[in-house]
Amino acid sequence: MRYFIEMSYDGAAYCGWQRQRDVTTVQQTLETALTTLLRRDTETVGAGRTDTGVNASYYIAHFDAADAVDCAHLTAKLNRMLPPDMAIFSVTPVADEAHARFDAVEREYSYYICRRKNPFRRFSSWQYGVTLDVEAMNRASAFLTTVDDFTTFAKLNSNNKTNICHVMRAEWRHDGDMLTFTIRADRFLRNMVRAIVGTLVDVGRGRYTVAQFEDIVRSRDLSRSSAGAPPQGLFLSDVRYPDHIFIRGGRK
Repeated sequence: MRYFIEMSYDGAAYCGWQRQRDVTTVQQTLETALTTLLRRDTETVGAGRTDTGVNASYYIAHFDAADAVDCAHLTAKLNRMLPPDMAIFSVTPVADEAHARFDAVEREYSYYICRRKNPFRRFSSWQYGVTLDVEAMNRASAFLTTVDDFTTFAKLNSNNKTNICHVMRAEWRHDGDMLTFTIRADRFLRNMVRAIVGTLVDVGRGRYTVAQFEDIVRSRDLSRSSAGAPPQGLFLSDVRYPDHIFIRGGRK
């Protein structure tokens, strides 16, 4: 039987989601706990990769179990076993062919900039005190919903089959000392969001005009995007799935 795990994690202590040799990752930590509790080797598949230091306020992974599991019981046991920087919201039965990565129809990322030094947000935001023109950043962000080729923001040598993504939403919100960028799309390229944020911040501080930003996007030239924003400000914040893959009570 296949199950979806709804979870969140603070990525500060992990070398990303994906299992790797000789380093600690979120996937490895979750699989170790599942293997112990289910008493059989248990592998997971995640909704996508997050890089070193990147967080997830909402993440989905799937695993297979030989027998039916008590979802509430397993959720409670996982939360007791996993470290404090990981939390399990629920375990939900899904169709046998449901896939955490390939069945996702939308993903959303949020990026947080703290406008002043804040020791309590040092692992969950980019602390950046330069004055930014948020209106210009929003005008530039709106352009992202009108294009579909994001080669400019792709990671070098990432071997993507395609750099086509369909962005439905891209906007900045200002709330006190916090500036939040939210972007929703059907898919994302590796490092894409951090590269977009870095370039939009350069619009906000006056390095580029909105028209120049649009030209950078159209150029499909990786060398023209700005340096990527730091990883700690980035959160995977939502993943959406079609209703039919859930056996009962699926929330996403």
